[in-house]
Amino acid sequence: MSYLVWDEKYSVDIREIDAQHKRLVELINDLHDAMKQGKGRDVMTKVIQTLIDYATTHFATEENYMTKFNYSQYSIHKLEHNKFSKQVLNFQKEYNSGKVAITIEVMNFLKDWLVKHILGTDKKYVPLFNENGIS
Repeated sequence: MSYLVWDEKYSVDIREIDAQHKRLVELINDLHDAMKQGKGRDVMTKVIQTLIDYATTHFATEENYMTKFNYSQYSIHKLEHNKFSKQVLNFQKEYNSGKVAITIEVMNFLKDWLVKHILGTDKKYVPLFNENGIS
């Protein structure tokens, strides 16, 4: 059974962004599965690098639309993205220094981020994006 199951309540009604969010759900579940098998530390390097790549691509997608459509909450939203990126880089630093419990910390952070950020922040830009033909 998956640790986190995609639910339509997470959808922002924008195919491209939903697909990126679903990728994060897969990453969380992959990490959880590896932890259950006692292989969490074995996959952490890949997970952290994937998170860095994910953040770069996904945040650029959202931020490009926000600037294109003059989204009024752009600076607040960008701050959240910056905090996420900073936290992932901190995880990478901690992992590289040998911190043992990082897998659980990363998994919980990702789940909380996904749920709170999508439901609390991403949903706010949906009407503007949809009005401008993004779906």
